[in-house]
Amino acid sequence: MTQAPGPTGRDGRTPARHTPGAPCWVSLMVHDMTATQAFYGQLFGWEFEPGPPQLGPYVRALLGGRHVAGIGRLPADRQLPVAWTPYLASDDVDLTAETVRLCGGTVGVGPLDAGAAGRLALGCDPSGAVFGVWQVPAERGTNAGGVPGTPVWNELRTFETANVAKFYGTLFGYEERRAESGGAGADGEAVDQVTLCLDGRPVAGILGVGPALRHDGGSHWTTYFAVDDVDAALERVIGLGGRVLAPARETAHGRAATVADPEGARFALVRSGR
Repeated sequence: MTQAPGPTGRDGRTPARHTPGAPCWVSLMVHDMTATQAFYGQLFGWEFEPGPPQLGPYVRALLGGRHVAGIGRLPADRQLPVAWTPYLASDDVDLTAETVRLCGGTVGVGPLDAGAAGRLALGCDPSGAVFGVWQVPAERGTNAGGVPGTPVWNELRTFETANVAKFYGTLFGYEERRAESGGAGADGEAVDQVTLCLDGRPVAGILGVGPALRHDGGSHWTTYFAVDDVDAALERVIGLGGRVLAPARETAHGRAATVADPEGARFALVRSGR
């Protein structure tokens, strides 16, 4: 895990969710929306309301009446991975989408209008990881951050960090904060990790895992959700039909674990900092 997952950066503040490049939403596309809502509703206490009709079958998850995430249905005629996808804020999604293409990425969906929810696009970075871009109206986006059941961090696992960090830096002007040069993993190899920052505050991480990526399903973003008790949450995940992919471990920023829901969408749990 890179730097500091959690609702705030090291100085106790985060960039506003509408600052270009700031994570502003997470969304999951699945085959069975009813079963998926039951899983996350029982795991995190989410409730649901209908989402923008322009996005097809889609619901927004709420926690304490505030928007947390989105869940939509995958088209039956397309074989697409079931995965959580982070969305990054943009002032001009059309310009950002064109920059994605010019920098070696691809745009698979949009840009398209989602009514009052704004304008969005979905694409892949040059490493193949899927991410979204959202031009969010001021009153929209994730607005319940920092409490159990909310997304608090996003980390990209890829082969190496240098090229993909440059890609995202070109899109959003991130500053790169690299791991200490003397850092090393359990096998003695130097750690290849970067924290992406806006105005000096961490917003996302990139972890280069080298050849191990072959066994990890390729480059992908992982969303971390806060919980009060990671071990208790793991028991709920298993009881609800999910799987534990990486058991709970102590990290520099709290106890964390990686899991998958019943359809195979991976995500991480991290102890809430509140």
